[in-house]
Amino acid sequence: MMYSERFSNLPAHVWPRLRALLDGHEGGGTPIHMTIGEPKHAFPAWVTDEITKHAEGFNKYPPNDGSPELRGAIAAWIDRRYGVEMDPDSEVMALNGTREGLYNAVIALCPPTKNGEKSAILMPNPFYQVYMIGAISGAAEPIMVPATAETGHLPDFASLPEEVLRRTTAAYLCSPANPQGVVASRDYWAELIALAEKYDFLIFADECYSEIYRDTPPTGALEVVKELGTDRNRVVIFHSLSKRSNLPGLRSGFAASGPETMREIKQLRNYAGAPLPLPLQQAAAAVWADEAHVEETRALYQEKYAIADRIFGNVPGYASPEAGFFLWLPVEDDEAAALKLWRETGVRVLPGSYLAQNVAGTNPGQNYIRVALVAPKDETTRGLEAIRDCLYST
Repeated sequence: MMYSERFSNLPAHVWPRLRALLDGHEGGGTPIHMTIGEPKHAFPAWVTDEITKHAEGFNKYPPNDGSPELRGAIAAWIDRRYGVEMDPDSEVMALNGTREGLYNAVIALCPPTKNGEKSAILMPNPFYQVYMIGAISGAAEPIMVPATAETGHLPDFASLPEEVLRRTTAAYLCSPANPQGVVASRDYWAELIALAEKYDFLIFADECYSEIYRDTPPTGALEVVKELGTDRNRVVIFHSLSKRSNLPGLRSGFAASGPETMREIKQLRNYAGAPLPLPLQQAAAAVWADEAHVEETRALYQEKYAIADRIFGNVPGYASPEAGFFLWLPVEDDEAAALKLWRETGVRVLPGSYLAQNVAGTNPGQNYIRVALVAPKDETTRGLEAIRDCLYST
């Protein structure tokens, strides 16, 4: 098989599909964009000063794994946040955004066969599309596991057939979950870790929304690994400053795990990595060390959670998100609802089926729309009220 043929039968990407659905129709009002999860809150004003202060670094090749200052700041943050001490030299690696790490993890860590069969990579359905593409690029089979209201919007990996679990080399899990906003509990993580131990596979913990929550900080995968005394090489966590600090354009993320696992990830990055310029690494180190701006941002999202609860509290099937910045709203037909909203109100939302795959004739996102709460409070309120009046008024 040609390498390119692995991707020839993939569904169209989310955003071209959305444009094809909506752009041929006139919007019904001033556009309100609630599709993409691109934070609109202000990032720390001093970030620009940090970049300028270290501008001479643009004259140097940046360290591939991250500068000592950045890796040290990340390790210190992991310790403060989760109570887990990590060696910044052997257990932490800076990423050019977490997408890089989530994509390359399969290629770096997962053999294409296991027990004489094609490797399986587990992931929730709906899912972040890079999980699927990472699995396919690593010559593995992506296995989409329903994450629906019936399963608490988290995948029940243990329900998979023994045949699949025996050839599983890794499982992706996003917590807090995109798009549903649920959080994996300590018990959930412990059960998943036990399953990974039993069938000898890795866990790729996508925790990018971990700092946007209501009241209780979401439990982290390595936090549970420490409590259980499990080998931390079993779990890789992925974080970034995109959501935590409203800095998606800085492209500062990281992967962290035990030294053996990180050695393999770093080896691939030696050949294929694209490290951040040094001035951006220095700025990122300062941002990871600061929590004041994170608390301010979290308070803004908490206000918007309350607004969403007020507006949709009486809508049957509405689930108030525990964390993250998306609403996962029930509808009868996701594409029809998104088109109706655009044509009648000018509000753009994402059909849930675009975030999921059809498995056995069922797409678990088909009866939902995803709504991003990233805009300022007044604009978010207008958008949510328009959604309620257009789709849920009787």
